[in-house]
Amino acid sequence: MVGAQTTEQGDCSKFKSSPPHCCKKDPTIVDLLPGTPYNMQIANCCKAGVVNTFNQDPANAASSFQISVGLAGTTNKTVKVPRNFTLKTPGPGYTCGRAIVGRPTKFFTADGRRATQALMTWNVTCTYSQFLAQKTPSCCVSLSSFYNDTIVNCPTCSCGCQNPSGSNCVNEDSPNLQAAIDGPGKWTGQPLVQCTSHMCPIRIHWHVKLNYKDYWRVKITITNFNFRMNYTQWNLVAQHPNFDNITQLFSFNYKPLTPYGGGINDTAMFWGVKFYNDLLMQAGKLGNVQSELLLRKDSRTFTFEKGWAFPRRVYFNGDNCVMPSPENYPWLPNASPLTKPLALPLLGILGLGCSVGLCMISGIKRFQVDVRFHEVHCNKSFVHSIPWLHRKDERCQEKVDMSMCLS
Repeated sequence: MVGAQTTEQGDCSKFKSSPPHCCKKDPTIVDLLPGTPYNMQIANCCKAGVVNTFNQDPANAASSFQISVGLAGTTNKTVKVPRNFTLKTPGPGYTCGRAIVGRPTKFFTADGRRATQALMTWNVTCTYSQFLAQKTPSCCVSLSSFYNDTIVNCPTCSCGCQNPSGSNCVNEDSPNLQAAIDGPGKWTGQPLVQCTSHMCPIRIHWHVKLNYKDYWRVKITITNFNFRMNYTQWNLVAQHPNFDNITQLFSFNYKPLTPYGGGINDTAMFWGVKFYNDLLMQAGKLGNVQSELLLRKDSRTFTFEKGWAFPRRVYFNGDNCVMPSPENYPWLPNASPLTKPLALPLLGILGLGCSVGLCMISGIKRFQVDVRFHEVHCNKSFVHSIPWLHRKDERCQEKVDMSMCLS
């Protein structure tokens, strides 16, 4: 075997000399590490089990190894089709179908002038199911915006709940943190998460940061709360109707996904920049990556109303993340000028001597406010209802004529 190895040799006692690499009928095969001697390598091997997605890195989206099987015969009638394939990495959740005999693979020489053909070729397809991989979700989404002070956290118990004794999580400042990391579950990949209300290993935070005339800006932060695992070559997939107008992206790579054809471009895939933030470290000060997106507004669809600025779905490493309930999204303030054209109430003559006149100019969204203060005490409620008219004196000692135009 080259390009990989089995975890156990099995019973090879019947071979008196030159025992095989493995004598088990159901071997477990693992990839080799980078730096393996050249006489044990084959093309596309030795990646320590890390296989990138095709979008992220097509050159490293395949892994290969070569195995020679003894006592199998030399014709396509004596060779038996292998059975019971199981893909165990990067974790449970994969279900493999039966091997299907396909067209024999051809191998070309370096100059491309000659091709050799394999004896037989089998194709096995494995599919991933998040529900088989783990009993609870593995990520959640929190939301915030510049127009609302509310920070919508991940739903409580998104990925499970804390035990009453707190034995299924650990705090970052706990003196027993290292002992908990090295405890049971270290070698099985069992998550050890930081104690939070959501108990998720991964949290994605979507923040609507700024609003410009023709653009708007979003900040995305991915935080790792798992003390036992870093995420190599992580990826994030999100769905939003304005992803067809991404103008600029900072510190992330991006590629649009069009699962519904070219007519619908509302799904985007993000991943880290190589050697910069493609490795999401364990929970702690370095356990996060972030980026900002600049999106161009589409006048036909753009709005900040009813949570439109937040993603519809978010996936991390292929797992669907738990979203907050829509009624909990940060909403626009009731009197925000972003929800409707600016309008000021028509105020008549105030009992305390302040009068206001309001008129429309040229039929456009421009108003003129004429405020006249007489030699009486100004009505405080009126002054504070229009913040531009605040004065240092709360008493009007002399007559003031002031005009203001609002666009």
